[in-house]
Amino acid sequence: MKKILTIFFQVVIVFIGIVVLAAMIRFPLIEGRATNLDLLSIYTDSFIIYGYLTSMAFFVALYQVFKLLGYIRQNKIFSLNFAKSLKIIKYCAIILSILIAMAGMYIKIFHAMNDDPAGFFAICIVAISISIIIASVITVFEKTFLTRVGH
Repeated sequence: MKKILTIFFQVVIVFIGIVVLAAMIRFPLIEGRATNLDLLSIYTDSFIIYGYLTSMAFFVALYQVFKLLGYIRQNKIFSLNFAKSLKIIKYCAIILSILIAMAGMYIKIFHAMNDDPAGFFAICIVAISISIIIASVITVFEKTFLTRVGH
């Protein structure tokens, strides 16, 4: 049962990655500030490029979660590779929260006066909170791991 469940979650992780990637490709084409731009201008916009670079931390973390599920399926929960993947996910969550906060500050400083960035700020707050929670939970898992291994 554990093997089937971990494979199911790995499929879900791959599906999440595909959906997020598709949204990242499609969203700039329909987003408010880029609707009147040509295709080249949309994908060379500095804020959109920043979003793509920031998403690298998300996709690295997603890949590490995929690997963690593989370790769980192989019953290698207390291996060094498992601990390394946890640490990478924690660092990705921390980096992601910092980069999202920086994007929020950029929008706060440079948004047009007739634009209302409240929705963007709400999304930033939620994403930062989720990243901090993930980093905190992984820190607890790491301490449990070290206690279990005896280091």
